[in-house]
Amino acid sequence: MDNRTVEVIIPAYRPDERFNRLIERLTQQTHLPQRILVMNTEESLWKQAPVCRSAFEAGHTAGGVPLALVHLPQEEFDHGGTRDRAAAMSQADVLLFMTQDAVPADEYLIERLLAQLGDNTGGAVAAAYARQLPDKKCSPLERYTRSFNYGEKSRIKSARDLPELGIKTYFCSNVCAAYVRSVYEAMGGFEKQTIFNEDMIFAAKLIKAGYKIAYAADARVVHSHNYTGKQQFKRNFDLAVSQADHPEIFADVRSEKEGVRLVKSTAAYLCRHGRPYLLPKLIWQSGCKYLGYFLGSRYRALPKRVVTACSMNRKYWKNKVF
Repeated sequence: MDNRTVEVIIPAYRPDERFNRLIERLTQQTHLPQRILVMNTEESLWKQAPVCRSAFEAGHTAGGVPLALVHLPQEEFDHGGTRDRAAAMSQADVLLFMTQDAVPADEYLIERLLAQLGDNTGGAVAAAYARQLPDKKCSPLERYTRSFNYGEKSRIKSARDLPELGIKTYFCSNVCAAYVRSVYEAMGGFEKQTIFNEDMIFAAKLIKAGYKIAYAADARVVHSHNYTGKQQFKRNFDLAVSQADHPEIFADVRSEKEGVRLVKSTAAYLCRHGRPYLLPKLIWQSGCKYLGYFLGSRYRALPKRVVTACSMNRKYWKNKVF
């Protein structure tokens, strides 16, 4: 039996019913978390949301698990900084970061993530992330993308995998990812003041420091989005911005090759399964992704008003100098 303590950290913004299911599933785990800490953006929005507010606000426990709630104003939210602020409040052995819309598929999520993690010594697995399954309302394109990015086989990644996997060596998703807290702190935690991609940036630092990252395919959450072409554009714009701001990590492992491989593989899948009518939609969405990435990687050459319009995280640019 693994005796390590685990704290679950969940940033929240306008949480919906999936948040309720997430909390319920977390309190049914075979390895219960020591505490669930929610970092909510805008207290007024929390009070309007259809979520289990009373238990959090009273400091009650759910299923024997203590609940904690911290409110912060929208201007203080930062993808890396907010999570790091929550990590500093924890004394648990393992930090499990999740998003408000990722629902554990079963009661073994925490147990199976823990099974992948090593100790705090160099060369050990310092982070493990879960497989993301599509929900029932997921579109065929997004369903295939999930299977492409989150396959059935687990894998432990290290610097030795860079020639084969390229940028996917650094892939790690805070939709559901666990970190050894002592290593997290020793490495300085997540990047502060980052628009996006704090998980991959930190994962790359782990790899470069000699640690390993585990993809735990048997640790599963239900999480997917049906993004429009415009949303895909904005998301990839922000992704490229985060990479452009960290050339020390991403300059030698570009994303374009992996993107092309996904498009080709998806097109073949649609043709094999009698859905060639979805090819125009695939081409449209892929074009939106590429254009967003192309402009985001060159954002410093664009007027600030254009950058703000292209970004999914517009408030990030308020005090950004470039």
